[in-house]
Amino acid sequence: MRPPNRLKAILVSLLVVVIWSSSWVLIKIGLREIPALTFAGLRYFMAFLVLLPFLLQRQVKQQIREFSRGDWKLVILLGLISYFIAQGAQFLSLDYLPATTLSLMLNLTSVFVTFSAIFLIKEVPTPIQIIGLVINLIGIFIFFFPEGFSGYSPLGFIFGIICLLANGVATILGRKLNYQGRLNPIAVTLVSLGIGSTLMLGIGLLWQGLPPISVQSLVILLILAIVNTAFTFVAWNYTLQTLSAMESSIINGMMLVFITIFSWIFLGESQSLKGVIGLFLALIGAIIVNIRIERKARG
Repeated sequence: MRPPNRLKAILVSLLVVVIWSSSWVLIKIGLREIPALTFAGLRYFMAFLVLLPFLLQRQVKQQIREFSRGDWKLVILLGLISYFIAQGAQFLSLDYLPATTLSLMLNLTSVFVTFSAIFLIKEVPTPIQIIGLVINLIGIFIFFFPEGFSGYSPLGFIFGIICLLANGVATILGRKLNYQGRLNPIAVTLVSLGIGSTLMLGIGLLWQGLPPISVQSLVILLILAIVNTAFTFVAWNYTLQTLSAMESSIINGMMLVFITIFSWIFLGESQSLKGVIGLFLALIGAIIVNIRIERKARG
């Protein structure tokens, strides 16, 4: 599959982020009825089943057969870290923390990814991207300080930190696997999702069990599995063929903006002037970090 051009990759990744942001509202509703890890396992295993028919495609089947030993190691790691650890920790954290508080924590993923990518995959950010990152973080700080850090369960913050670190590592792994379109994003998503979701669902059922599921929760699970997981994770891996790990992480960090908007629309949570200023700075920083100034070749 040919890598997307830069504009297309940014637009597709923004669409994915908007859809992922809606997940947080749906997850908070679903957690009232389904235990966190079981809920996460059901969501991602159902998404895996949705993608399973793609194995009938010759291109996808052939790609999986041609995975090298190194590819398999990275795909397995991606499944364990991106789905089992990161998403499992996210659901567990949301069981203890408000969505906006966890969103703040996960925005710090961009810092971790930026400096880790320098050493692990040799992606050095430009000066203007560093400026954008700083503005983004200042906006996040203004938006949440000081209310966003007090009055909540320490266990929620522990799960949030685990999710943050796992998301950072998963972003770098995904970038390494999908760089320049060498691997089919559907094949990468299918295999890694199958590994991570199967492990997550198994542990969730053994640890927390399976409660009766209402029609509302079933609809939420179907939306989360089909649209917010199966479609979006393939699309996200597709954009990683073009965008750097830092750029993808910052765009992913824009979930802060959309989660706040959805909370205002669906939950009636209004924002103060300080909150609006913080959101604006976070958005501007995310835009700046995607401005790439190419150096002219000498001669």
